[in-house]
Amino acid sequence: MKNETTTKPTPMMQQYLEIKARYPDALLLYRMGDFYEMFMDDAVTAAPILEIALTSRDKNSENPIPMCGVPYHAAEGYVARLVASGRKVAICDQIEDPKKAKGLVRREVTRVITPGLILESQNLSAKKPNFLAAVSRSKRAMVFGLAYLDVSTAEFRVVEVDSEEALQEEILRVSPRELLIPDGEDPLWVHQLQRRMDFTLTSLDRIDFDRHRSEERLVEHFQVHSLEGFGIQNMEQGIEAAGAILAYMQANLLGKCDHIRKLLPYSRSDYMILDEATVRNLEVFQSSSFQGRQGSLLSVLDRTRTSMGGRKLQQWLRYPLLDLDRIKARQEAVAELVEHAELRTEILNCLEGMNDIERLNSRNCTGTSTPRDLVALKKSLQVLPALKKMLHSCRSPLLQELDQSWDELSDVAELLEATLTDPPPLTLAAGGVIRQGVHQELDHYVRLSRDAKSWMAEYEARERQETGISSLKVRFNKVFGYYIELSKSNLSAVPSHYFRKQTLVNAERFITEELKTFETQVLEADEKRQELEQQLFVELRQAIVQESERIQSMAGNVARLDSLASLAEAAAKNDYCRPVLDGGEVISIRDGRHPVIEQFLQEGSFVPNDIHLDQEKQQIIILTGPNMAGKSTILRQVALIVLMAQVGSFIPASAARIGLVDRIFTRVGASDDLARGRSTFMVEMQETANILHQASPRSLIILDEIGRGTSTFDGLSIAWAVAEHLHDFKDVGIKTLFATHYHELTAMSETRPRVKNFNVAIKDWQNEILFFHKLLPGGANRSYGIQVAQLAGMPQEVTQRAKEILAGLESGQTSLVPRPGPEQRRSRRFKEEDTAIQLSLFKPSLQWLRDQIMALDLDHVTPFTALQTLYALKEQIRNGGMEPEKKIAPHETAGQVLREISKKR
Repeated sequence: MKNETTTKPTPMMQQYLEIKARYPDALLLYRMGDFYEMFMDDAVTAAPILEIALTSRDKNSENPIPMCGVPYHAAEGYVARLVASGRKVAICDQIEDPKKAKGLVRREVTRVITPGLILESQNLSAKKPNFLAAVSRSKRAMVFGLAYLDVSTAEFRVVEVDSEEALQEEILRVSPRELLIPDGEDPLWVHQLQRRMDFTLTSLDRIDFDRHRSEERLVEHFQVHSLEGFGIQNMEQGIEAAGAILAYMQANLLGKCDHIRKLLPYSRSDYMILDEATVRNLEVFQSSSFQGRQGSLLSVLDRTRTSMGGRKLQQWLRYPLLDLDRIKARQEAVAELVEHAELRTEILNCLEGMNDIERLNSRNCTGTSTPRDLVALKKSLQVLPALKKMLHSCRSPLLQELDQSWDELSDVAELLEATLTDPPPLTLAAGGVIRQGVHQELDHYVRLSRDAKSWMAEYEARERQETGISSLKVRFNKVFGYYIELSKSNLSAVPSHYFRKQTLVNAERFITEELKTFETQVLEADEKRQELEQQLFVELRQAIVQESERIQSMAGNVARLDSLASLAEAAAKNDYCRPVLDGGEVISIRDGRHPVIEQFLQEGSFVPNDIHLDQEKQQIIILTGPNMAGKSTILRQVALIVLMAQVGSFIPASAARIGLVDRIFTRVGASDDLARGRSTFMVEMQETANILHQASPRSLIILDEIGRGTSTFDGLSIAWAVAEHLHDFKDVGIKTLFATHYHELTAMSETRPRVKNFNVAIKDWQNEILFFHKLLPGGANRSYGIQVAQLAGMPQEVTQRAKEILAGLESGQTSLVPRPGPEQRRSRRFKEEDTAIQLSLFKPSLQWLRDQIMALDLDHVTPFTALQTLYALKEQIRNGGMEPEKKIAPHETAGQVLREISKKR
């Protein structure tokens, strides 16, 4: 919406338009007195988001200007809603005192808030990071640099990858709120990502990604001679991406951001890789059933007491370790805290009262902290000495390391305690922030302001006595200052030294020289008090900034301690064991349980199962059994147990040995992606293809049904080929759990030695199915789909008819006898013999089929060859001939027949 106006804008609107022109992509909040106002398109956009009235300026003009506004004192909440909607917000403040301004008050944008540059707690999720990411691509080779920063915690990382697929995986893992790319670039992968996750895309001038400028910017920010100390000197694209982030911060007026003191490079090979599908299918962070955190692995493991600990635990789950030493260090710390329950409880209780040191420190370094922020920081720092005492008795290396690096920060806490009142006022302008005794001059002005009320009371009493007017009042307001108010009935008694100040309907207001002198002193004192208190608070803030690196380091220590205590608490409460991890190729779990599902069952009712996978004898498990038997649960619990183990957590089992896994892949369930033009089967095939292209012999693959979205023969063929590929991969294969309803796959164990068959125990009793949820060797011979349909509430006539049809098919019947339809049953011409009408399923003659079967040498044929022969027979039947194209000889392979048939077609 554009406002065309033929009249010249007022000076105020001219100032607004000039400032808005510098921030065209942001909603401009323009300070006018006690309100932030928005005009024109900004008002039209913001009003429905904020659910406030859209009004107009110059309502009587030919082209009134749309406007809306929010109170200055409550602006943070409104800004939070705008940013949450993906908008950028430019805060335009009055940068001079309106009382001292000559003409129009000077205004400037003091801060631009974007989804990736947020410091205010209203816009942040306490236990989730808020990343701003940037991507740079090499012009010479397929190399991408990805840098990401959480300005609220100072976490700043950089990585380089060598493909678009790896880049997308890493961005999905980081999950940034805002992504920066060079202007003019519109790569396909960006659009693919935007369909899969919610983030704001921002284009920057290419100069912001320039290699040399980026390096200079980083060197200047970190005040170092070179970037070698960070280990990124050879990461050209990483440097460009990190430099662009700093350029964006500076352009949005975030200041120096002295709390950002490190840029940490990492390699994807340092951590287990979890792609988007795996994280979603395993419900690591969110549950599809509850549409949120409840029901996820995180909800079970997160017993953290601080926001810092919650964010750290999430980071550990996103980046499981591949370094055995680091895993064992975490395990030993968790083990010590599990063993010493009293110590663990004391630590968690102590952490309970700690605020978010990390984000409080960040707000202080960027000059946005309030008195209440610093008091919250003080109270948190005062907890550190008690935690230090608890750590001093610990013996595990990681907890000892925390003890040795622990900084009690007592000097910082004491400075805050000595300087600030507690509790402080909501804002600095309210006054009363600095303690009495900190500054003598301030104390003097405070006394003058504080004593004003008592002086007024004394003066009022004296004037009543001298004038004899008992209703005389001495009052103050911001507009007229101090005054004496008399009712009109008492005007005849007004002394001569009273000077009229204001006339009201029923009263008159006066001033005296004494009252005027007092007013001047008090107002000057109050103004000087505000100025001096502001100055002292800024000085205090700067003093704390000097200690920001120490504070940030301790925030990291607290986060690690909280995460370790959380894992120990979960282990103790849920009866977890410590797994043995090594560099071998075995995954062996005894009495494994699903960490989430068991939380929703009565204690002790979850049925545990053993799983063994290796690359010598039992590398692929083909798992069969009916729906509802628990196949999916067993598959997922194995993957979750491996993930938990490589985080350093204890696991839901009685014992386990786990060889390190470089990636966990999952292909689970049926879902479509219609927005991207992908059917359920296409999604399934693309996810499977991704697994086959990227898996390595050290990966763990979970397949829950393959090929169910197409015809039976196509699906079975794909599933069989996938299983063969995983067994034969690079002659060593990949550890795989494969749940399927294709019972034919169990025959693969005849020709692939490392394929083993298992089924989930059930019992068909009195035409009802009983589930035991126990894993047993061997394949299932039925799917019991009709019984499950009964349990689901399928109409009885449907399931009964299904049983009749199934009985016919299982008996070898090659045709179906359809029931007569309603019209047939009502027709007088309907005869009983009409039910003999047959719907042919197979056209060849029985004699031909008999010849084919009799030609087989059953004394020498293997089960697998017999299965292949059946496939060949079906293929001939599908070709539609009444007679065979070629008779299968007793020792001829079905594969040869299939190839010949294919050539003829």
